[in-house]
Amino acid sequence: MSDHVRIFDTTLRDGEQSPGCSMTTPQKLLLAQQLADLGVDIIEAGFAAASPDDFNAVKSIAKLVRGSTVAALARCQREDIERAAAAVEPAEKSRIHVFIATSDLHMEHKLRMRREEVLESIATHVALARSYCADVEFSAEDGSRSDRQFLARALEVAIDAGATTLNIPDTVGYAVPAEYGELFAWLRANVRGADQVVFSSHCHDDLGLAVANSLAAVENGARQIECTINGIGERAGNAAMEEIVMALRTRKPYYGLETRINTPRLYAVSRQLVSLTGSQIARNKAIVGENAFAHESGIHQHGMLRNRATYEIMSPEDVGVPRSSLVLGKHSGRAALADRFKALGHSLDEEALNRAFAAFKALADRKKEVFDADLEAIALGSSGEETGPWCLTRLQIAGRIGQGGNPEALIELEHADGRKLRQAALGDGPVHAMFSAIEFATGFHYGLKDYQVRSLSVGEDAQGEARVTVHADGRDYHGRAVSTDVLEASALAYLEVVNRFERRRALVAQSEAA
Repeated sequence: MSDHVRIFDTTLRDGEQSPGCSMTTPQKLLLAQQLADLGVDIIEAGFAAASPDDFNAVKSIAKLVRGSTVAALARCQREDIERAAAAVEPAEKSRIHVFIATSDLHMEHKLRMRREEVLESIATHVALARSYCADVEFSAEDGSRSDRQFLARALEVAIDAGATTLNIPDTVGYAVPAEYGELFAWLRANVRGADQVVFSSHCHDDLGLAVANSLAAVENGARQIECTINGIGERAGNAAMEEIVMALRTRKPYYGLETRINTPRLYAVSRQLVSLTGSQIARNKAIVGENAFAHESGIHQHGMLRNRATYEIMSPEDVGVPRSSLVLGKHSGRAALADRFKALGHSLDEEALNRAFAAFKALADRKKEVFDADLEAIALGSSGEETGPWCLTRLQIAGRIGQGGNPEALIELEHADGRKLRQAALGDGPVHAMFSAIEFATGFHYGLKDYQVRSLSVGEDAQGEARVTVHADGRDYHGRAVSTDVLEASALAYLEVVNRFERRRALVAQSEAA
């Protein structure tokens, strides 16, 4: 068997279905290029039949990406497959990913189809997909809970119809590693034609076993793993790419397998996704969390000073986590800044570097020292993601705080349509007053779900990062902003929530009109 494990990234499809993680087309294009540069084998760009916007996003990614295969998801329906084929047609390398449920539970209650009808649908629609594309993947949805004999028949039908990759998803995160791994071993031994195709795993994390199940599948012959950056996805999420890749790399003597992922890019891509979606990760998140390479215990620190291998099984540089304490200031030049960005894992083009340099100079004028964490914030902030339609042009806080008085916030906003608004509001505190003023001005009246502020670096002039989460229209919207003024950061983060909400409503209205 091959020692190469294909990484199939579904951040832009399954990951984007995670509440609060929807992205605009420009954001998807940016992340798709990052995934291609990372070395992802297959990028699942989206569900082309879902909406005109999703179709255009998949087609745009297919035109842009080079080096990676671009895949589009489709149900076993003619219209879905035709839309998927049209969307990936411009790709250098394309794939159509067809799926249908094979568990009795799903067939009876969701599909309302008999087993023979499902087999007929697989034969018809995989063959249709193959007529458009030489690379066809078939997924047996809820495969881990399917009857084995029927699952084997379904996979044989898919092979006969032209499928080149067979995916056995643990759709609801029900499997455990020994059971899931043994299922792959059984299928590879009992499915006619199994040696002609690549077996794939797709695991959800409902029981916290997605990565463990994916590795169990690989141990038993799977040579493709479907995963997402930071493990985002439906419900509890998907298997996290960075954890799978680093497990295979760190324990290569055990697995004897390789991926083509450029691991020093993992941290930068993880932070890029956080910036685009506003969905933060836990500090103790494996591989890319802030505490992944932090040591506070005296015993641990003593061991680290003697030999880093005592408490680190991989080095921060392996995944691109910045370690250097190099300090840049207002006298630093553009070349030094570009070199530091490159060392931190950010390859900025000329236009992005110009924006970043301007932001760096502005920050350096306000701060005594600019740290790596500050540069990370600048790099992500100059990523080219969509902003607006609202823009904050003025913020002023007045009134006595903490002495019985109610602070007043005065804001001025400009809208992309040319409107200019001025609004004042009182609040229990300055943040409450700012948020109230933004709500009155924009007409956005939804309850605040979460609000956090933290320091990004050290010193009394450190940049502050504000994160805001609001639940509106049945989904979470996240906003993030950075400033040396935490009140300004808070206002900008809340305004980004308003902007994300308005942009989504505009897309929905556009889709309905189409």
